[in-house]
Amino acid sequence: MKMGKKGRLSLIGCLITLGVVYGDIGTSPLYVMSALLNDLGKQHLTTEYILGCLSLIFWTLMLITTIKYVLIAMSASNKGEGGIFALYALVRKNSKWLLLPALIGGAALLADGTLTPAVTVTSALEGLRGLAIHGQVFVNDQTDVVIGTIIILAVLFIVQNFGTASIGKAFGPIMVLWFGFLAFFGIVNLSSNWGVLRALSPVYGIQLLFSSANPMGIFILGSIFLATTGAEALYSDMGHVGRINIYATWPLVYLALILNYFGQGAWILKHAANQQLMTNPFYQMLPNEFRLPGIILATLAAIIASQALITGSFTLVEEAMGLKLLPHLKITYPSLERGQVYINKINWLLCACTLSIVLYFQSSDRMEAAYGLAITLTMLMTTLLLHNYLQQKIKSFGSSVFLVIFGLIEILFLLASLTKIMRGGYITLLLTLLILTVMIIWYFGNHMRDNLMDESEKVSLFKYRKQLIELSQDTSIPLFMSNVVMLAKVKPDYSVKREVLYSILDKQPKRAKVYWFVTVNTTDEPDTSYYTVDMMGTRNVVNLQLYLGFKTSHQISGYLRQVVNDLINKGAIDKQPQKYTTLAGRQIGDFCFIMIRELLSVDTALPAWKHWLISARIFLQNHSTTPIQWFGLQFSDVRTEQVPLFLKRRKLKKVYLKEIKNSTK
Repeated sequence: MKMGKKGRLSLIGCLITLGVVYGDIGTSPLYVMSALLNDLGKQHLTTEYILGCLSLIFWTLMLITTIKYVLIAMSASNKGEGGIFALYALVRKNSKWLLLPALIGGAALLADGTLTPAVTVTSALEGLRGLAIHGQVFVNDQTDVVIGTIIILAVLFIVQNFGTASIGKAFGPIMVLWFGFLAFFGIVNLSSNWGVLRALSPVYGIQLLFSSANPMGIFILGSIFLATTGAEALYSDMGHVGRINIYATWPLVYLALILNYFGQGAWILKHAANQQLMTNPFYQMLPNEFRLPGIILATLAAIIASQALITGSFTLVEEAMGLKLLPHLKITYPSLERGQVYINKINWLLCACTLSIVLYFQSSDRMEAAYGLAITLTMLMTTLLLHNYLQQKIKSFGSSVFLVIFGLIEILFLLASLTKIMRGGYITLLLTLLILTVMIIWYFGNHMRDNLMDESEKVSLFKYRKQLIELSQDTSIPLFMSNVVMLAKVKPDYSVKREVLYSILDKQPKRAKVYWFVTVNTTDEPDTSYYTVDMMGTRNVVNLQLYLGFKTSHQISGYLRQVVNDLINKGAIDKQPQKYTTLAGRQIGDFCFIMIRELLSVDTALPAWKHWLISARIFLQNHSTTPIQWFGLQFSDVRTEQVPLFLKRRKLKKVYLKEIKNSTK
C-alpha cells in the first residue's frame, strides 16, 4: 500500500503502518497466555509462574522485537526495503556462504506464513464457542469454529485476485481500535493487582527458567516466543510504510501489548483458585457485555494479520524470483498501486496448505504447540546476515557482541521450539524443507549448468560480428525482421552460448537490420533500472546489458523500445522507417524475440546427482512461468527453439562399417 512519499513521517503514514505492519504481532495476546497455561499442565498455578511468564514476554519483546529488529535490523535498509532477501542482496558480495542462511531463512518464513492465518483466525473464533447471544448459542463446539475459520480464510484467499487496496484502507482504523481495546482492558484488569508490574524486572523471568514452579524448564521459551513471531514481518514490511513510521508507532503498540499481557496476568492471579476458568484468559477477562464486541474486533484483527502474511508472502516470493532463488512465476498487479502484488500459484498453494492445517489441527491449542518453530530459524538466519552487515558498518568487536548476544538468545528459543516437532511442528518443518529444496535446485542447478558448460559450446560474439553484418546486407536472403532480439547472457569477454549464433546463422539464416543481444542482470538494489550499450564497432550489432533491481518489473519490451529511441536519436543505429504503418512518422521497425529452450542431451555424461540436479532445474523452468510471460512478451512476436544442452559429452567409440560386396549372378 502506498502512502505518498515513503519514509516521511505523517499521520496517514502511521495509520497505514498500524494496519499493515502489526497484524501478526498484534494478535499474539489471543493465544500466548493460553499456551503458557497449557504448558503448566496439571501443576498448581503460582504467582511465581505468572510473574516469570510476564517478565519473559516483556524482555523477549524488548530484546528481539525492539532492539534487534526495530533499532538494529531496520538500520540495514536496502534503499528503503527490508526483510531477509533485501538484507541478503545487501551483503551477498561479502561472502558466498551467506546464500545458505538466506535460503533457509526465506524458506522458513514462507512455511510459517501457512500457519499464522490458521492460528490467528481460529483463536479469534474460539471466543464464540458456547457464547450466548440473545439467549441463543450459535457456536456450540469446535467443529463450528473450524467451519467458520475455513469460510473466512477461503474468502480471504479468493479476494486476493481482485486486489485489497480498498479494504486495506480500513485496516489502519480497525487496528487503532484493536490496540486501544488491548490497552484499555489491560489497564482495567491490571488495576486489580498493580503488583504484577514487578515482572518488569528480568530477575523473575530468569528465576522461572530454573524454578520447580515451571514444569517445562527452559523449554517454556517455545511458548514465550509466540509473543514476538511478527518481528520478522515487521522488518519485511519496512519497504511498504517507511522506517520512520514504524519508529513512531512501535512504542505505542509495544505499550498496548504489554498492558494487555499484564492485565491477563492480573486476571489469572485473581482467579487462580478456579482452574476451570483457565482456558483463554484474553476473552475471560472481558466483562460479559464486551465479550461479543471483543470477539468481533479480534476476528477483524486476525483477518488483517492473515492478509498481511499473505501479501508478505507474495512480496517475499517476488524478491526471491528477482534474486534468482525461485523459479519465475506470473506476477500481476490487481490495483493501480505498485505495492499490490498478486501471484496466483502462490495464493492457491498458501490457501491449500492453510486450510489443510486448520482441518488437521482443529484447535488453536494444537496449532500453538506447532507454531513458531520455523520462524526461530528465520530469526537466527537474519542474525547471521545482520552480523555480516554490521561488520562493514561498525568495528568487528561490536558486530561480534551482537552475534553472541542475539545468536545465543535465538539458539535457546530454537532449542526450546524443537520440542514442538512431535506436537505438529514437523508440518512447518517439512514445508520449510520442501521450499528449501526448490530453492537449492533452482539456484545451484543453474550455477552447475553454467560451470559445466562444454567450452566447445561457447563462442565469442565479437568474432562473429563480421558475419552478422554481411548477413544483414545480403539482399539475396529475404528480410526476416527489422530487429532480431536474442535473450542471451553475454559475458564481459563477449562469450555466449553457441546455440545463440547457431539460431541466427545456421538454422534458417535470419536477416535483420539490427541484431540485439540482451542480457538481463539483477542488481542488489530493489528499484534500479539502467542499461549499457556496446556496439562493438558496428551500427547493427548491439550488446545490450539491462540492469534491473530485484523488485523491478522485468517486462523488457518497453525498456527495449526506449533504448532503440535513444540510439536512433544519438545516431548510433539507423532509423527504420516503415512504408506501411498506422503510426505516422514511425521510425522503429518490427521486432522478433528468439527464445532458446534447453533440453538435457542424452549424450551428457555426469554423475547421477549432478544429472538429477540439472534435470530437476530444467523441469522447474519448463513448468513455471515461461520466459514470454516473465519478460512481458505476450503481445510480441516470439519464436521458441528447442536445443540440446551439452554439458559434458559422452566419449563415443568409433564405429566402422564393413563393406559387404553382393555378387550378382
